[in-house]
Amino acid sequence: MLIGHLGDEVKLHYFDGGNCIGRFPIATNESYTNRQTGEKVTNTEWHNIVVRNKAAEICEKYLNKGDLIYIEGRLKTRQWQGEDGGTRYTTEVHATDFTFLGNKGENQATAGPTSSQAAPARPQSPVVEAPEEEDDLPF
Repeated sequence: MLIGHLGDEVKLHYFDGGNCIGRFPIATNESYTNRQTGEKVTNTEWHNIVVRNKAAEICEKYLNKGDLIYIEGRLKTRQWQGEDGGTRYTTEVHATDFTFLGNKGENQATAGPTSSQAAPARPQSPVVEAPEEEDDLPF
């Protein structure tokens, strides 16, 4: 599960038979305050997202660079031969579910493994878990 901002536009590639694949990068940020210096530190990680068929077309239609998105998926690592003859690897997130989280009042959509078209959605509020009751267990 990732929440991040698009780093580029969605790029679609169509195959024979009408299927397509969409790819786009998202950036996730981690921020904390360095205890020794008091300085705020932000680390950014980039993730390559892959969506397929109707979900890819929805992403291309509604997403733009900088938009916020929630992604659920599984990791896949691919390998190939680079131009220099060396073996290259990349890890991608193959999206199984996503929700557009834009707060600009724009069209928003959600898609999952069974949805065939975009459905309007409100930005989801964060999940808040109920505090656990204290017990006598030592762990």
